[in-house]
Amino acid sequence: EREVTLDRVRVHFAIQAEPRGTADAVAAAAPFAGHDNVLVLNSDNYYPPESYHALASLGSAGLGGFSFDDLVTEGNIPPERVRHFALAEHDEGWLTHIIEKPDEETFARLAPRASVSMNLWSFTPRIFDACALVRPSARGELELQDAVRVCMEQFGERFRVVPCSGGVLDLSSRQDIAAVKRHLDEVRVSL
Repeated sequence: EREVTLDRVRVHFAIQAEPRGTADAVAAAAPFAGHDNVLVLNSDNYYPPESYHALASLGSAGLGGFSFDDLVTEGNIPPERVRHFALAEHDEGWLTHIIEKPDEETFARLAPRASVSMNLWSFTPRIFDACALVRPSARGELELQDAVRVCMEQFGERFRVVPCSGGVLDLSSRQDIAAVKRHLDEVRVSL
């Protein structure tokens, strides 16, 4: 763990020894998090600030659920890229399944009623135990959605799907820089 102190913010970094997947990255933060709930997000995404507040105020496990249309019209992510993101099925606001990289038929069937997962999570400390139980996927990675399944199926953890409006800015490649800059030029920071 490393700490960086700025004027008003103290940031702690957990170091993932080697890139073995998102569940392994989350597990690296266990010593820092201790027994606290944590927010987990992709560092190459800029999420609407309201989505952080909504998940942090849960006080329990949850997932930010985004609309396909908002991601395309209010963010910088083209439809063909959003189409390959995970879908979160839910019943009365509770997560039931995560479908990672759905095929065409699955996407067409589920998209009208599912939310898009942009990997914005609220976790209880149970996630760290679940990460320890995850085995490598077919891609050879320790996947976060597998740890979420362990939490749900083995530990009985329930995940609230919090509807998040607005777009997400994705900075996965150099081609994304110009669009992200255009969107951020409109953001005003208040101190």
